[in-house]
Amino acid sequence: MPDFFSGALLFTVGFLSSILNVFAGGGSSITLPVLIFMGLDPVTANGTNRIGILAQCFFASATFHRENRYNFRESLTLTSFTLPGAVAGALCSISIGDVWFERILGVVMIGIVLTLVLPSPGSAGSQNAPAPRRRWLTFLSMTGIGFYGGFIQVGVGFLLMAALYHILRMPLVKVNMHKVFIVFFYTIPALAVFLLTDHVEWKTGLILAGGMSIGAWFAARLALRSDNRMVRILLVVAIIVMALKLLGVY
Repeated sequence: MPDFFSGALLFTVGFLSSILNVFAGGGSSITLPVLIFMGLDPVTANGTNRIGILAQCFFASATFHRENRYNFRESLTLTSFTLPGAVAGALCSISIGDVWFERILGVVMIGIVLTLVLPSPGSAGSQNAPAPRRRWLTFLSMTGIGFYGGFIQVGVGFLLMAALYHILRMPLVKVNMHKVFIVFFYTIPALAVFLLTDHVEWKTGLILAGGMSIGAWFAARLALRSDNRMVRILLVVAIIVMALKLLGVY
């Protein structure tokens, strides 16, 4: 159980990371290393992080629903493609060693830095036409994203944005709406895998979830997508430092 200072820090980290997750992605590149640095073993940190993700996506989805931004049928269809992969990814995650997980996480976080310094999926346009003939590519991409999300979660928002925006030609607002819905539902079976294998620290997870819930509610209500260059630069620096630590560079 974190002390008061650690709990307050974790709550704040959860709040900020969920704002990043709702608008784009990459929030878990902060929360997961923080959980590890607070003393959780990597696999338990991975499982505990899912409590916050679940709460964050619930509140974001509920907010989109209240603002009449939803399409349950389309969201459920896309979600169904991710579920088998999410379970397989979670099972794979708990089967590897802690050292390997930290190394993989470090490499993934370096990849997240690249996505932050390169243009985001929605930066070049907004209203593209749907591409129904790409159903097979949609199935493959969503199944792969489900596996990745179940395995490590970090940066899955970027992958979903890229798939929904470039393959299905969705506008950015619709992308974000579908994204939080999809992650919410595939997180349920993934979290169940971690729970059944005793890789969840509930008290820590609930503190994280509190911050992420409020952050998600706040972010989903914003009408405009902010693009603060200084925040992005600081985020890149922070992720690089944590990635190098996980890779054992210092």
